[in-house]
Amino acid sequence: MTRPAGARASHRRPVAARLRGARGLVGWLFVAPALAFYAVFVLRPIALTFQYSLYEWDGIGPSTWVGLANFGKVFTDPDLYDSLINAVKLIVFFSAIPVLLGLAIAATIRRIAESRLALVARTVLFLPQVIPLVAAGIAWSWLLASTGVINQLLSLVGLGGITRAWLGDFSTALPAVGMIGAWVLLGLCTLLLLAGMSKIDPALYEAARLDGAGPWREFVSITVPSLRQEIAVCVTVTVIAALASFDIIYISTQGGPGNTTMVPGLQIYYLAFSEREVGMASALALVLMVLVIACALPIQWFTKEGER
Repeated sequence: MTRPAGARASHRRPVAARLRGARGLVGWLFVAPALAFYAVFVLRPIALTFQYSLYEWDGIGPSTWVGLANFGKVFTDPDLYDSLINAVKLIVFFSAIPVLLGLAIAATIRRIAESRLALVARTVLFLPQVIPLVAAGIAWSWLLASTGVINQLLSLVGLGGITRAWLGDFSTALPAVGMIGAWVLLGLCTLLLLAGMSKIDPALYEAARLDGAGPWREFVSITVPSLRQEIAVCVTVTVIAALASFDIIYISTQGGPGNTTMVPGLQIYYLAFSEREVGMASALALVLMVLVIACALPIQWFTKEGER
């Protein structure tokens, strides 16, 4: 006896639902190891950091409940608050300079892509990414010392009057550290932007030239809009590097002179391991995490909005 069409359709629906459920279960099984790793090594430390931030604790002895007082101190203690301001200032050096200069250099290298000079330029620019940051910090400390190569070159060209210990002067220490960060990140931004330029259709440039567009018009109207995703990646990476900076500053200035180059990462280290204020260090770490997220998410949001 033939089963009615309606009965066959109703019989297929539960089977299809079970198949979809099985596929979903298999998918979750594949994801489970990564989720477990993320929960143990990311979410759990964040939760513990929040727990520690609610106490006054030296890391060994008994702790005292202080609630949100540590967070209030982050914004009222001049030393802690100034470290956050210094990190924001470093964004200009770590992000704006490498991205803008990287765009110009990448556009130049693209025009001479077939020459040996382009290969040499890419190699030289990427070298700071290969050199350990500790070694880079030591090298730049020598270069920027009062008797370093930078001051010697300035004296040779008649600018001896402006020579100084660039990392030891209150007015130039933070910009000097910022320039070291810009030097480190310039190569990364340049290569990312070069990779993006290689995907741009050459026909767009040919059409622009036929319409009488010059190099500047091509750059503004074709190159920059086509690199929206790559620019967003560069800005995100460099902004995070500025806010979370630690190694270069620790090696070159250790937060000095005074606290002029103190940044949250270094301040957290001193609070936790030198002053043994684990609760305060945890509160500052969470504030830094929120600051990084608050800076990174709008960049991603604007990028997606621009694609619509």
